[in-house]
Amino acid sequence: MNWISNYVRPRINSLFSRREVPENLWIKCPECGTMLFHRELSDNLNVCTSCDHHMAITPRERFSALFDGGIFAEISVPAPIEDPLKFKDQKRYPDRMKAARHSTGEREAMLVAEGEIGRTPIVAACQDFSFMGGSMGMYVGNAIIAAAERAVAMKRPLVLFSAAGGARMQEGILSLMQMPRTTVAVDMVKEAGLPYIVVLTHPTTGGVTASYAMLGDVHIAEPNALICFAGPRVIEQTIREKLPEGFQRAEYLLDHGMLDRVTHRKKLRDELITILRMMMGMPPAVKGDLPAPEVEASPAPEQQAGPDIVVEPARK
Repeated sequence: MNWISNYVRPRINSLFSRREVPENLWIKCPECGTMLFHRELSDNLNVCTSCDHHMAITPRERFSALFDGGIFAEISVPAPIEDPLKFKDQKRYPDRMKAARHSTGEREAMLVAEGEIGRTPIVAACQDFSFMGGSMGMYVGNAIIAAAERAVAMKRPLVLFSAAGGARMQEGILSLMQMPRTTVAVDMVKEAGLPYIVVLTHPTTGGVTASYAMLGDVHIAEPNALICFAGPRVIEQTIREKLPEGFQRAEYLLDHGMLDRVTHRKKLRDELITILRMMMGMPPAVKGDLPAPEVEASPAPEQQAGPDIVVEPARK
């Protein structure tokens, strides 16, 4: 046994060899190509620090940044029938669902939660585009109905974050039925006199845009978000004309009256707090984590009323 070859040399090589770097430490911005450190990107709410491009963000990450202290409680959603049509294309539908759940760690394409933002109780629902393109299936319909019923029961406003490629083809006509179901759910909230605010993120398309995503009392979009029913390429192929620059993007829709606001992700929480409290008839939110302390009048100094009489400050 060669002690130098078998022990000393491998030991030296291990000390000076180049360590492997995990692949997820650096993320390349798809817009400007800048390499961003993952912690820096996460602290900036998945917004590129170089070009302000808004990347995708998961519902849990969004809720952690939205709710006070990152504290929220999930609202249970009734589970629909698994694979009602026994659908199969390149993969079986249950296999696609299993892969999506494994990659995202979520049960489905929408997360419903309740909590407070700026001391304002709300119910929120958020779609996850990484889960089968955020497609609208029976579960998403059940989630919106559950969110609406909870909002009405607790008398809280409903805030919905949309991000979807449209209806889920694996559920066929059952996915399209979620359009009228969710419309009725939104009407429940409005009939109760509660605000319904929609934040449209990139992308919001198809049947989602044709139903609950465009029925809000206030519509806010993130910068450069694609918001449409049919995509630009499909429209160009249909009408055989070149579309205007930025067509169907958030800024274009704002200029043409389809949206109320286009708001940067880092400013969205403060804007939602202002709008919600105004619509609920509440006073403006107090800046900071705690409410402002009550102002107390300082006691008057002791006054000498006479040789033997001393007036003390009034006691509470």
